[in-house]
Amino acid sequence: MSPLSLHPVTLTVDQAAILLYAQITDDFNPIHVDPEFAATTPLGQVIAHGMLSANLIIQSIALSFGTARASRSTLDIRFARPVFAGDVVQAGGTEDTPGEGRFTVWVRKQDGSAVIEGSALVPSRA
Repeated sequence: MSPLSLHPVTLTVDQAAILLYAQITDDFNPIHVDPEFAATTPLGQVIAHGMLSANLIIQSIALSFGTARASRSTLDIRFARPVFAGDVVQAGGTEDTPGEGRFTVWVRKQDGSAVIEGSALVPSRA
């Protein structure tokens, strides 16, 4: 039995997506929504909410196993670098040991650099 790969999910992050996420979550931290403020920070520009990218992992699990199993999955992740407007990010993962439901998961930028790294435990049944 060979390891499974999660269905990849790709998102082009633009300022409209960042603003929509801010509205959905009621998180209007100026580092996410105010380009003038963000320009004064060490990152120098607006960054996407970390959970906007993390949500792509859950979407990847849902596409692979269905929403019921995705909603019961657990993540252990770390945020490795910020996502900026204009970045294209892709989430995915591979099963560590076939049949155990443990996956190494990630979100990567278009250049292959890791945005999020970690693991997921996907329950065997919904």
